Amino acid sequence: MEGTVVAVVVVAALVLLVLRSGMRVVNQVERGVVFRWGKALPAHRQPGVTFLIPVADRMRKVNVQVATMPVPTQEGITRDNVSVKVDAVVYFRVTDPVRAAIEVQDYVFAVGQVAQSSLRSIIGKSDLDDLLSDRERLHEGLALMIDSPAAGWGVHIDRVEIKDVQLPESLKRSMSRQAEAERERRARVITADGEFQAAQQLANASRIMSDTPEAMQLRLLQTVVEVAAEKNSTLVMPFPVELLRYFDRAARQIGDGLATKEEEEEAAPSVPDQAAAPDRPAAGLASGHDDE
Repeated sequence: MEGTVVAVVVVAALVLLVLRSGMRVVNQVERGVVFRWGKALPAHRQPGVTFLIPVADRMRKVNVQVATMPVPTQEGITRDNVSVKVDAVVYFRVTDPVRAAIEVQDYVFAVGQVAQSSLRSIIGKSDLDDLLSDRERLHEGLALMIDSPAAGWGVHIDRVEIKDVQLPESLKRSMSRQAEAERERRARVITADGEFQAAQQLANASRIMSDTPEAMQLRLLQTVVEVAAEKNSTLVMPFPVELLRYFDRAARQIGDGLATKEEEEEAAPSVPDQAAAPDRPAAGLASGHDDE
């Protein structure tokens, strides 16, 4: 009886040891790929406690979190023959743990190499302006180039972003001068446009004031009110140009009137002289006749 009890206890202990050796825990961020006698099972193990057949099964855990991998700086020549250095970052995750475990030896290293070659390729196909301003399109094209081979490894590329574009110092100085010249050109165009619009408005205002002279006087009074509101000790009164023109016209009219009067006065005495000249000899004859 005692021997039977001992045997049962020994068997139970062996069973517990076997179960303990075959028990595995898969974390929430992992998936388990089981190899039975060296052959991968088609279904992977979900997170939690899972049991393996001792000696026959081996399990490899694959992380399914989104991984962030920086792409080393790649130097290349753009399509418009500019030497640049570009670095990027790749976000990817494992979607098929079984394929990631058996199709590629190290999927992280493989994705990194594909990202570097794809980045050099995208540099050669793009212009400098695209690298600096149209990055969204380059990100999409770069992600598609990396995702094509990675899909066969059970890896999905979530996003690829270009972090920095390093330019030669000579090119930076040239771009700085170009940007400065462009800003100066815009400033001159804006100033000229403002002067043109102001000239148009002033021309319209002058036509209105020429049609209604009272508008000039009202504008003068408004200017005086605005200047007086500043509480200055000296008040500068603007003198309308139209008033000067009025005085000029009045002076010309007075001058023309005086000139006309002088001509009339000079011409008036000459008529009596011509009329009196014939009378003098007649008077002399008459006096001579009387003497005789």
